[in-house]
Amino acid sequence: MAQQAISAFDAPAPEYNLNPEQEKKEILRRYRSLLKALRPKLNKGNKQIVRHAFEMSAEAHKTMRRKSGEPYIFHPIAVAMICVEEIGLGIRSTICALLHDTVEDTDVTLEDIEREFGNEVAKIVDGLTKIATVVDTNSSQQAENFKKILLTLTDDPRVILIKLADRLQNMRTLEHMKREKQLKASSETIWVYAPLAHRMGLYNIKTELEDLAMKYMEPEAYRDIAKRLAETKRERTKYINEFIKPLKEKLTAAGFQFEIYGRPKSIHSIWNKIKKKGVTFDEVYDLFAIRIIVNPTQEKEKEECWKVYSIITDAYNPNPERLRDWLSSPKSNGYEALHTTVMGPHGKWVEIQIRTKRMNEIAEKGLAAHYKYKEGSNNEDRFDKWLGQIREALAQDDTDSINFLNDFKTSFLAEEIYVYTPKGEVRMLPKGATALDFAFAIHTAVGSKCIGAKVQHKLVPISHKLKSGDQVEIITSTKQKPSEDWLNIVVTTKAKVKIKDALREEKRTIAEDGKYVVQKKLEGLGVGFNQKNIEELVQFYKLPSQLELFYKVAIKKIDLKELKEFLIIGDKIEAPKPKIVVKETIEENTKKAVNKKDSELIIFGESSDKIQYSLAKCCNPIPGDDVFGFVSSGKGLIIHRTNCPNAAQLLANFGHRVVKTKWAKNKEISFLTGLKIIGMDDVGVVHKITNIISGDLKINIAGLTIESKEGLFEGTIKVFVHDKEELDELVKRIKELKGIQKVDRFDMEEIG
Repeated sequence: MAQQAISAFDAPAPEYNLNPEQEKKEILRRYRSLLKALRPKLNKGNKQIVRHAFEMSAEAHKTMRRKSGEPYIFHPIAVAMICVEEIGLGIRSTICALLHDTVEDTDVTLEDIEREFGNEVAKIVDGLTKIATVVDTNSSQQAENFKKILLTLTDDPRVILIKLADRLQNMRTLEHMKREKQLKASSETIWVYAPLAHRMGLYNIKTELEDLAMKYMEPEAYRDIAKRLAETKRERTKYINEFIKPLKEKLTAAGFQFEIYGRPKSIHSIWNKIKKKGVTFDEVYDLFAIRIIVNPTQEKEKEECWKVYSIITDAYNPNPERLRDWLSSPKSNGYEALHTTVMGPHGKWVEIQIRTKRMNEIAEKGLAAHYKYKEGSNNEDRFDKWLGQIREALAQDDTDSINFLNDFKTSFLAEEIYVYTPKGEVRMLPKGATALDFAFAIHTAVGSKCIGAKVQHKLVPISHKLKSGDQVEIITSTKQKPSEDWLNIVVTTKAKVKIKDALREEKRTIAEDGKYVVQKKLEGLGVGFNQKNIEELVQFYKLPSQLELFYKVAIKKIDLKELKEFLIIGDKIEAPKPKIVVKETIEENTKKAVNKKDSELIIFGESSDKIQYSLAKCCNPIPGDDVFGFVSSGKGLIIHRTNCPNAAQLLANFGHRVVKTKWAKNKEISFLTGLKIIGMDDVGVVHKITNIISGDLKINIAGLTIESKEGLFEGTIKVFVHDKEELDELVKRIKELKGIQKVDRFDMEEIG
């Protein structure tokens, strides 16, 4: 994928200039390519139905154009092509892909589709139509829509697979969209679609989605890594050939039928490593992975993979901490392989992935291949169990849907661990799950009464985080009951829903006392204890429900003393009218220019108005950074960097609050930012650094701390700079000093 990204990187969007005759020929050419890809699955009957779907879609979209100027029909054909070639789906999915936008965007109805293609195709297209609105509304609506998607996923996973193909095609053509649309689509992709692709077992698609999202969200980092990968390609190829030569000889001598090749890691995964490990591009040891694919019978798969592992470790020394055995415990998305990291020539660590042909097809094509190989087997596997857990979570009657998407990510999109009961039964949980999650996974009654656990026979608290392979025994007490802080301990949706249910039940019991108090107060005023009067109180105290009113009265958070100010009209009460205070809206504020002395100098939107704003503490943007404005409730316009730790979540969940933003050129204002410096502890190093900052570049220092330890120093410097250009120059100059190992900008909230 990295190689594709490099070749396509920064290429200008091609001009679309076909005349109507050429256009017709091009549509036909693309349709024939789709038929060619489908050929193994086509017969005379279903070829006609595919053609019917194509013609129906072409007719429905005939007046529509994409942003690039291309006819819209190019898009459904491309989505169908991804479904067939890259996901391995069949005839019905191709028909659904060709029709996936018709109900949402054209006059074609669901009834038309059901009449022409049957109930199954109509259901999938209906699912795809529902997903189309999932990330375009407010967050609570988004969560509701996301639930609909997941219900469709558990009913027919093809809906998600086709949606992933649709998202991938849109990301591949994102250069034609406006910048704010690019950011929003990229954030949604990182937040929801790439993790979903991963869980569907579509590693190639997941990787490409991450790379394409990074291209728009972190363009400089993307450009830099892509360029470095291109520059080191020849050197890397030479090393891969040197590395695999002895392995080829040994595998051939042992009589294996095999393929062996090296492939570069994705730009996004290299970038993640650089960030997490705090290393430079040159220090990332596994820029590529070696893949060995063997082709034994299914009964001998494990045996042959371990034989290959033995041959590799005879040739090169393995790192015992980097062995990953997904043969014995496949991932819940069906992924099976053996991964190891060995010390190659010239002291370089190299990752090797060992798979069979069947495992490789599942890794490349995910769920579609997984079900192909599963046909004829009655065993419920881990993928089915995962879908079963989602069904169970969706069946819970949880009205609080705002956090649903976040809960879903932590419960179902995270990597999984395998934990054992005292009897040796395996339970699959998301990474980060605690003993309390495990208790609820066993049974709601066990979770509700859990007071602790034994892991490997040692006593641990309910908050103890579990690891793969742990054997867990839950300790319960009849006196225990769930509390509010349990919600911060668990990560699984099932546990959260069951805890909330228990807390609601507890709240209802307590609220009965409050209900009695409200009744007495209303009767004391000579009015009825009826629905109308209770609703008036709920609205006056700005509460979400009657239950909340009764509960807050019961725990004495509300004392109802304001009741004496209410008007009494017959049997009804009426809340006093609030005093009207005129507040300026953000829209009105945008029209107000600011004085030159102020730091509020941002141009946003298309109007180039100068407006008031504040800078986000989580990422501390400075002029020159790629930024967006976020309209916060209560805090006005807040400016975030596009690579801010919170950017993906904000853009994905609250896209409607995002304002297109760019910096005005102004050299009179300084912004606070910080650098972290690591280097050799040398005499005069502080003087050299401060001399560059204050002496050479005339930059004001706001704070400086240096700590020395065992010959190394680590320093943090807070400085006032005018823009990113000035900061980049400062970083460059400090890096040039002798003994300086690393200079990084840091974005912690302590800067502010």
